[in-house]
Amino acid sequence: MTPDSDGLTVGQAAALVGLSVRTLHHWDTVGLVRLTERTRAGYRVYTPDDIARIHRVLVYRELGLPLAEIGLLLDDPTVDAREHLRRQRAQLTDRISHLQTMVHAVDRMLAVSRSDMRLTPQEQVEIFGTDWQPEWVQEAEDRWGDTKQWTQYVERTGALTPDDWRQVAADTEALNADLAAAHRAGVVPGSDEASALAERHRESFSRYFDCTHAMHACLARTFVSEPGYTSYYDSLSPGLTGWLYAMIFANTSAHGVDPESATWG
Repeated sequence: MTPDSDGLTVGQAAALVGLSVRTLHHWDTVGLVRLTERTRAGYRVYTPDDIARIHRVLVYRELGLPLAEIGLLLDDPTVDAREHLRRQRAQLTDRISHLQTMVHAVDRMLAVSRSDMRLTPQEQVEIFGTDWQPEWVQEAEDRWGDTKQWTQYVERTGALTPDDWRQVAADTEALNADLAAAHRAGVVPGSDEASALAERHRESFSRYFDCTHAMHACLARTFVSEPGYTSYYDSLSPGLTGWLYAMIFANTSAHGVDPESATWG
């Protein structure tokens, strides 16, 4: 049978709208889209209005609506279909904007992964010393991998060369030496000298991501609560971790942020 005034068979309609015959049979069974006419030979067929209803079902299905809700929308005479579609269009626009943001983030990650500038574990140990544990990077990713700060870290470090990393290591060593010397000299947290060191410490993290004073306070809490960090700083000068904690908290307070209630982000 050819498409004519007698309508379309299930097979013809399925080919026209890009659905399977099984799907159309199911929709017929549940009353979503029925074959409303018969040919002169007795075949059940879809009319042009039936095909138009199929297309409306497809639109609503693309919007994520369940079939039962689609049936109610199509059959309820009180539903303003155009207004409903306008609301759905607004939601789709928001979703598209969100997806575009995600695509841009993935593009940035791909660009970084193609740079081939990230250090091998051997290079990390060579540059940062034998105490460096390459798995620390994986641990950091497990903890912060879904944050925008981790995205910034990946972007910024991906562009660094081994020579850049050697400079980072030298800067870190100099900062640690100054922190240890100030601690041994009894520099008081909250003093000008201590605040300057606190800012240098915060800026050392800002090399990798935008480290606010609130985030710096969160890091300070981590230093004293997790043995790995405490061991690292105390190895520079016994008791340095607690002094660094107090120094960061004093500096955070001086910048108008309550370090006790500070949150990450």
